[in-house]
Amino acid sequence: MDFSLKDVKKAQETLKGVAIRTELAYTNTLSEMTGNRVYLKLENQQRTGSFKLRGAYNKIANLKSDERKRGIIASSAGNHAQGTALAGSLFGIQSTIVMPQNAPLSKVKATTSYGAKVVLHGEVYDDAYQEACRLQKEQDFTFIHPFNDPKVVAGQGTIALEILEDLPDVEAVVVPIGGGGLISGIAAAVKYLKPSVKVIGVQTKNMPSMAESVAQKKVITCNGIPSVADGIAVRTPGELTFDLVQRYVDDIVTVDEEEIASAILLLMERIKTISEGAGAVSVAAVLNRLHSYKNSKIVALISGGNIDVNMMSRIINQGLAKTGRKVVFDIVIPDKPGFLCQLLKLTAETGANVLNISHNREARGVALGYANVQLELETADQEQINTIKKVMELHRYCVNII
Repeated sequence: MDFSLKDVKKAQETLKGVAIRTELAYTNTLSEMTGNRVYLKLENQQRTGSFKLRGAYNKIANLKSDERKRGIIASSAGNHAQGTALAGSLFGIQSTIVMPQNAPLSKVKATTSYGAKVVLHGEVYDDAYQEACRLQKEQDFTFIHPFNDPKVVAGQGTIALEILEDLPDVEAVVVPIGGGGLISGIAAAVKYLKPSVKVIGVQTKNMPSMAESVAQKKVITCNGIPSVADGIAVRTPGELTFDLVQRYVDDIVTVDEEEIASAILLLMERIKTISEGAGAVSVAAVLNRLHSYKNSKIVALISGGNIDVNMMSRIINQGLAKTGRKVVFDIVIPDKPGFLCQLLKLTAETGANVLNISHNREARGVALGYANVQLELETADQEQINTIKKVMELHRYCVNII
């Protein structure tokens, strides 16, 4: 495919006044943790909460009048849906978006709020894509592909222009990969302007379709499993994007679900920014996969911030438990007046805060005359948890941590 820097620069002009120039923020936290100078390109601050508006708007802006009149259709796990819906509404075009049935409710509601008709179909993005193709043929819509389109790729590539303008001496750019539209646009632009910069792609281990395609030197379909990074859970990358990734991307790494969740929590708690799973994979990679980089200027792209609040709650609770800031003690006490009070007094003396209490004298395996108590506690760290357990055992309580 004939794709050049001119396409990206033309897209940048098209996007003026539509897509905002997002912040490139230095982070002390990640820099100190990795021994590099780490910057975050905050596309979670973009309109619609992700980078996807760039590519969708650039594509729609270049449609012919008859293509616009037919209406547009797209398939998406959520972010391309919102970008396409907003871009369509800005041009006064009716849009239909097909999303997986398990797409986060927040993304579905946001898409409809931009004026799109939403159709829910299938379990993952690829299922939604097949249904969108069927509807496109049936109703003669104009298809707006989320990644396998040169205008979309050029729109996403405008991020690279901003990074190089804001940080000319950047040494590595770390980018999430799903279908490949984002990284192929960024990588092509970076390599045209500054070939020495390393471009590193990141996928979830649950769905490493582009990584496996590059390894096998052909586009393959990956039968992976669902991921907290739902925005990049794409089974089959595009032919166009695969070609550009092969040419311009230096390396692709994968991160696991726990690493992604930890990155989301770190971004939220220490860096004060909200990222969805797909957006946080770049940070997970910087923390866990780029050990060979030291004293380097690295940009990690936070591609989106549209995380479902229920998912966020689960990630927070899991993170608190993992870091020893929340724990549940399972304890058996005599079922007599005063014993629960003594247990709580003992807990208070350790400095832990009681979040929840469950008292059950009918629990399976608990002897007659005793009761099972589950104490959910807010703690400082694992050391405090160990201290509390020892104190309780010294007072002859039978204690388990669950």
